Amino acid sequence: MNEDKKVPEHNNIPLTASEIGFLWVQYLNDTLATCVMSYFKNICEDKEILPLIENSLSIAQNDIHIIKEIFSKENHPIPVGFTEEDVNLNAPKLFSDGFILMYIQKLEVIAMASMSMAIGVSARSDVSDFFRNLLISVSELHDKARKVMLSKGVYIRPPQIPMPDKVDFVEKQGFLNDFLGHKRPLTAIEITHLFMGIQSNALGKAMMMAFAQVCKNEDVKQFFLEGKGIAKKHITKFSSLLINEDIPAPMGWDALVMESTVAPFSDKLMMFHTTSLIALGIGNYGAAAGTSQRMDLNTTYVRLAAEIASYAEDGAKIMIKHAWLEEPPKLVDRQALVKQQK
Repeated sequence: MNEDKKVPEHNNIPLTASEIGFLWVQYLNDTLATCVMSYFKNICEDKEILPLIENSLSIAQNDIHIIKEIFSKENHPIPVGFTEEDVNLNAPKLFSDGFILMYIQKLEVIAMASMSMAIGVSARSDVSDFFRNLLISVSELHDKARKVMLSKGVYIRPPQIPMPDKVDFVEKQGFLNDFLGHKRPLTAIEITHLFMGIQSNALGKAMMMAFAQVCKNEDVKQFFLEGKGIAKKHITKFSSLLINEDIPAPMGWDALVMESTVAPFSDKLMMFHTTSLIALGIGNYGAAAGTSQRMDLNTTYVRLAAEIASYAEDGAKIMIKHAWLEEPPKLVDRQALVKQQK
């Protein structure tokens, strides 16, 4: 777990755009996590899962403290993010303890990938050290969650394939394209991305189903219902690709959502959480397309990524309409400055 540490001196080296951007996003994510984990802490009954929630909450609170310190020293405005106004700690149980456990494990997987990228573009020691320590913290929390899931028998393992007995090299163009209507078997990496695509969409589908039950604004409700339908369609597509090769598809999360209609979170928080997951989904589809060497899979990922990109734009419009979209740090608009002088 991250420990409070004094931010080291950096000899007045200014923050880069990458450092500002990743710190800003991390601050918003940590304020969101503080709200979500505080609610989860109130509703969780499982004594094995509760320490994971407390660990996640502690990490987020410590991150907020460090980022505030860095931004304050740079005279950078502190983002608004999410506050006590965005969570109702007294709301009834909307998610089961099993959902909470799987949510923590999946979110730490996402966080580990983000931290690795942040470390790679951070030049200043204080920022690099912050993300490096955070990567250690989230990887340790992921490991704890994984072990609890294994002990409870709810960890969904990726599919297994027969162990190859020799090394082969590709000799025919059919490895990339259909040959007389025949598709070659999926590779281990292709199976992995299909499996991850099903799991990430299963998480999104369950969350949007829950959010649609409790949100207040009608346009937000319709957005979540549309997203649920898109996630269901993507799950069906990826599952069919696995099932056609006699590979079992992982189960969904719908049964882990309770029947409460009382909102534990503000519509603003639920919209931000959903659009953040959509952005990650677009990135995951891009990575899957880049590592899948069967052309039909590449085409599928590009088409599905375009669909959720359009959906993400609809979400951004709703957030702008309700004044919920906090603007990220950006360059000075030079043209606007020139016009002011006329």
